[in-house]
Amino acid sequence: MDVSSIKMRVAGLRVFVFVAGCSPGVQLWRVVEVAIAKATFGAGCFWGVEAKLGELSGVLDTAVGYQGGTLENPTYKDVCTDQTGHAEVVQVTFDPSRLSYDELLEQFFALHDPTQVNRQGPDLGSQYRSVVFAQDDAQLREAQAKIAELNASGVFRNPIATVVEPATTFWKAEEHHQRYLEKRGMVACHI
Repeated sequence: MDVSSIKMRVAGLRVFVFVAGCSPGVQLWRVVEVAIAKATFGAGCFWGVEAKLGELSGVLDTAVGYQGGTLENPTYKDVCTDQTGHAEVVQVTFDPSRLSYDELLEQFFALHDPTQVNRQGPDLGSQYRSVVFAQDDAQLREAQAKIAELNASGVFRNPIATVVEPATTFWKAEEHHQRYLEKRGMVACHI
């Protein structure tokens, strides 16, 4: 069988794998049961964070959105006022048999400056804060341990300012923000 492309779609606890090119004109969807997990990170502007985390082997899906605030169904315009309490975040759906939460944390801390408070680069405001929204107690403990490990290692000149909080409602951002850089043929922004 010659497989020319494989696409995955996550739905609940199932991953639907689309295999094209099996034979001319034949399309095949196969249901593959895998354990999936979610992780949510805020590291400044969500466009670049989504692009970088989406490149990792074992990431099944990404979505940008808002988390940690008080307004229900916030919009980008609402969050940019810095009055809702939300952070711009990326929710990552991943296969923990191929990518560990610890590896995701490593990438998260490597792709931004976690010592800055309420900013990343030129972006200022609490919506750009460095934050981990833990999906469960295990993620909470692992994120806190990673921060302690990085602080002790001296890899950053200043203490890590990243806040670790239990996950609250994730509000998916407007469609034009999803895979923003990819849609524009860009590979990175200023992060």
